[in-house]
Amino acid sequence: MSIPASFTDWFAARGWRLRRHQIDMLSAARRGEHALLVAATGAGKTLAGFLPTLVDLAAHPSDRLHTLYVSPLKALAADVERNLLGPIADMDLAISVESRSGDTSSDKKARQRSRPPNILLTTPESLSLLISYPDSFMMFADLKTVVIDEIHAFAPGKRGDLLSLALARLQAIAPGLRRVGLSATIADADAYRGWLAPNAEAESVTLVEGEAGADPDIQILLPEGAVPWSGHSGRYAVHQVMEEVARNRTTIIFCNTRGLAELIFQELWKVNDLSLPIGIHHGSLDREARQRAEAAMAEGRLRALVATSSLDLGLDWGNVDCVIQMGAPKGSSRLLQRIGRANHRLDEPSRALIVPGNRFEYLEAQAALDAVEAGERDADRFRPGALDVLAQHVMALACAAPFQEADLLAEIRSAAPYRWVNAALFTRLLGFVRDGGYALKSYDRFRRLAPDGPPGPTRGWRIAHPRLAAQHRLNAGIIVDAPTLDVRFKNGRRLGTVEEYFASTLSPGDTFAFAGLSLEVEGIRDTDVLVRATAKPARIPSYVGARMALSTRLADRVRSFLADPASWQRFPPDVRFWLEMQALRSVLPRPGELLVETFPHEGNHYLVAYPFEGWNAHQSLGMLITKRMERAGLQPLGFVASDYALAIWSLRPVTDPAALFDPAVLEKEFVEWVEGSHLLKRAFREVAVIGGLIERQHPGKRKTGKQVTFSTDLIFDVLRKYEPDHLLLEAAWADARERLTDVARLGDLLDRAAGTMLHQTLERISPLAIPVLVLIGRESVAGADIDDALLGELADSLADTAMRPD
Repeated sequence: MSIPASFTDWFAARGWRLRRHQIDMLSAARRGEHALLVAATGAGKTLAGFLPTLVDLAAHPSDRLHTLYVSPLKALAADVERNLLGPIADMDLAISVESRSGDTSSDKKARQRSRPPNILLTTPESLSLLISYPDSFMMFADLKTVVIDEIHAFAPGKRGDLLSLALARLQAIAPGLRRVGLSATIADADAYRGWLAPNAEAESVTLVEGEAGADPDIQILLPEGAVPWSGHSGRYAVHQVMEEVARNRTTIIFCNTRGLAELIFQELWKVNDLSLPIGIHHGSLDREARQRAEAAMAEGRLRALVATSSLDLGLDWGNVDCVIQMGAPKGSSRLLQRIGRANHRLDEPSRALIVPGNRFEYLEAQAALDAVEAGERDADRFRPGALDVLAQHVMALACAAPFQEADLLAEIRSAAPYRWVNAALFTRLLGFVRDGGYALKSYDRFRRLAPDGPPGPTRGWRIAHPRLAAQHRLNAGIIVDAPTLDVRFKNGRRLGTVEEYFASTLSPGDTFAFAGLSLEVEGIRDTDVLVRATAKPARIPSYVGARMALSTRLADRVRSFLADPASWQRFPPDVRFWLEMQALRSVLPRPGELLVETFPHEGNHYLVAYPFEGWNAHQSLGMLITKRMERAGLQPLGFVASDYALAIWSLRPVTDPAALFDPAVLEKEFVEWVEGSHLLKRAFREVAVIGGLIERQHPGKRKTGKQVTFSTDLIFDVLRKYEPDHLLLEAAWADARERLTDVARLGDLLDRAAGTMLHQTLERISPLAIPVLVLIGRESVAGADIDDALLGELADSLADTAMRPD
């Protein structure tokens, strides 16, 4: 595929040149090959993905849909649309580009199906809705290319399952379709080539690797005093962070949670003596508020923006000088993704600062810096495709046209996550979509499919009633957020949403921080929290969202630090002294070893383990071990978990911890615990919504979170009693194991515990235990914002005891 002169002239006019990987992407397109491009942020990945399309359409103008672009974020699709329209206008190309998302008007959506643009930019969910229409066959008949941007952001999860199934349908409609994936941060390119390829044939996907860019300039911001013992916000450094903001033109300040973003914004505003314009951006804010912040950043009107993962995936703001990560990044790939927001140019170094929240987070931050320098990325684990997603997809295809079971199974099995689905399982799944399954089939409300044609091997299936298509499109989607209430001023202006359980703790007169404001509750009416602005102190909203897990590779690096005293010389003196005292008073585990310490403290007995497997796995382990301790008569009183350690306190001492870590705990006690906890019901609620068993919305009306929970809990109890092998219970168990409890890391930990455990019996608390024991102090004062000074006093008291050499 030759490059027209208008394209080379356009590059030259900007002082740019075609990069080698951009030329390689053009060559792969000329050969008709699927391609995966892995290139650094700022390397022109998106342009490389679109360049073959632009060149082809310039040479062969068309009024049909040529290329579909899929991104994980609506905002990213809109940003790409703006960036594409520039060169198209500059070169006077007759190419139309449009976006499609939940925010697109209904008139425009209808027109796009009958008269689509040449290039359509969308998300996996909107694509799934598109293929549910009968006219999808005509719309996609001439589709040449699908470009999947930031492929790492959804391929290993349920959104990736949905997209993979949609790709299989598009390939069936347009067999010559070419698939293209783009990413900056994947570790295992072959795994992604397999996911991207039809029939999981990785060798059919050409790997294109981008030119190396400038090495990033990353530093750890150290406090003016000592690195704190506990905490994860980095709020102690707000004065230093504000000085960085004043020093740079534009700074993005990343936080790992929405609540932390609100906290850091409030703390920064208190010390913003120069009244610099700063903003806030996270997923719970109203869409218009997010768009205003994005526009202000693009136009250079903000000096800083406090953000969450809502901006991980890069809107291209070339004027960002510095990125600041508040708290540990949890993974080298995430750190690289966020760092790439600075400069966003390949040949110039991105500059970033990490503000560790505590001493363990300092070690993690140093591990992340070393990993980035070594070019190490966090590996993603691909698991079998989810059954609730498959059920939703089958219903979408039934809305488009009747189907035959054997043909559809072959199409589904061409999607990599669903290669494992056999005929028997697919028949079960069709039974669920058809009528809800054995225990529910007598209820008309669960009847969604009807036979199409006489019985026999060629009999097909169709939707049981036309209204079901509209109901499906109203309720389809993979992201099941916690139930929320709108936050509004009395004049109706919407600020965003808070989760229902947090709203239930609010009463008139209470205050909370949201959208960068201090708000006072005036009342709660239906699904609205009515507020007014106030100058009163405000609490920070809490969110149920999943916690970012410490990556396995960073955990391995932190373990290596502990076992290598020579590496401590580059650590701050207080961190180095902490580790030296631990080595003197107890022991530091070598990689692969599990350190367990037991000691008395303030009248109770403590067991502290240091698995470094992340909060989810440690939380699950704490539940299981305390149950074993109860059975053993050790009278446990409670436990706390961090990403690094687990602490359990009891009335009686643990003398044989190895027995508590027996891997047999996963065979029976894990099942008993999950079934007796809220976890399985929570997982069932989500799969029931995704699988279409429960509808969140009816025309003109949306169910409240309580109504959805009541409905799913009722069905859950019926299925547990009358159909315990129901397909959705199987899907809920898969979710509970993988996502909510991190059972894979838990299993690895227990498998190695017996042979690698180092049990240290101590007379008092150890230096390494101080951070996790401070957590006990934080969590023992429930329902209130904990004063940092109080926690500091607690940490100092623990340190006085732990750091004595005698």
